[in-house]
Amino acid sequence: MSYLEWAESQLAEIELLTSMFPTQEELEMTDQLAVAELRHYVEGSSDSPPPSRPQFLIKQSVDSTCTEKMDVIFSCAYPSEYPSVLPEITVRCAGLSRAQQTQLHADLNTFLMENCQGEVCVLTAVDWVKDNLQPFISRSLSATAIPKKESAPARPQEVFSRLWIYSHHIYNKTKRKNILEWSKELCLSGFSMPGKPGIVCVEGPQSACEEFWSRVKVLTWKKIMIRHREDIPLDRQGEDDSAVKSIDSLRKFTGFEEAMFDPHGNRGNHMDLGQLYQFLNEKGCCDVFQIYFGIEGR
Repeated sequence: MSYLEWAESQLAEIELLTSMFPTQEELEMTDQLAVAELRHYVEGSSDSPPPSRPQFLIKQSVDSTCTEKMDVIFSCAYPSEYPSVLPEITVRCAGLSRAQQTQLHADLNTFLMENCQGEVCVLTAVDWVKDNLQPFISRSLSATAIPKKESAPARPQEVFSRLWIYSHHIYNKTKRKNILEWSKELCLSGFSMPGKPGIVCVEGPQSACEEFWSRVKVLTWKKIMIRHREDIPLDRQGEDDSAVKSIDSLRKFTGFEEAMFDPHGNRGNHMDLGQLYQFLNEKGCCDVFQIYFGIEGR
C-alpha cells in the first residue's frame, strides 16, 4: 500500500469511530491537528504525508456478571504504515492488576496479529476486549477473595536491578510518554534516549524493573531487547565489607528523564554518541557503551 492508501484507511476508520462514539465521553481525539493534517493529505490539499499521527481515547463501560460496570479506556495511536502494521493500543481497567493488564495486552496483540494484519482493527480490538475481559475480572476477584494463610512464607530476598534496553528506534510520542509515566509510577530511576537507536535504562527494585519490561516489550516494536542487566542482592557485601541494605544506595541516576544529545540528521533522530558516552561516564556506567555499540567510547 502507498502512504495515500494508508492515510485513506486511517481517515475512514476515524470517521467510522466518530459515528459510533459521537460524544466526548466516548471518543476523545487527543491530537486534533494530526486528524486535520490527515484529512488535508487525503483530500489533496497537501502533497506530503502528515508529520504527526492521530491519537485518541475510546472510553467504554463493560458489563460484568460479578461486579458493577467497569470503565475501560483504550489509548490508540496510528503508526504511519497502519493498517499494514498494527496500531498501538493500550488498555486501562482499574479492576485488573498490572500483571493481568499485561497479559490482556499480550493476548490482544496475538489476536490482532493472527486475524487483522493489513486491515483496520481498532473497533475489532474494542469488541475483543469487551468479549474477553470477564475472565480477567473473575480471576482478579478470586485472587482478592483468597484468605491469607496464618503462616506466611519466608520473605523473598530483595534484589536491586538495572536494565539496559535497546530498541531499533524510539520515535513514537505515545511510547515515549508511556516510558516516562511507567518509570515514575514504578519509582524507577534512569533515562531514555529517543531516536535511532533508542536506549532505555531503568533501575530500582527487581520486581518493578520486570513489571516495566513486561509493559514495554508488548508494544509494537521493530526490534527491542534487554542488552545488559545488573542484579544485586541487597544482603551482599559491599566493597567496604558492609552489607548493602538500601535500593537507593545502589542507584546511579536521580529520578528518570528523557535525555537528548544534540539531535541531528534529516529527521533529527540521531544523537551525538560522544555526548551519550560522556553522560554515561559521569554516571559511572560508561562500560555499557561498548556493550551497546561494540566500541569503546571516548
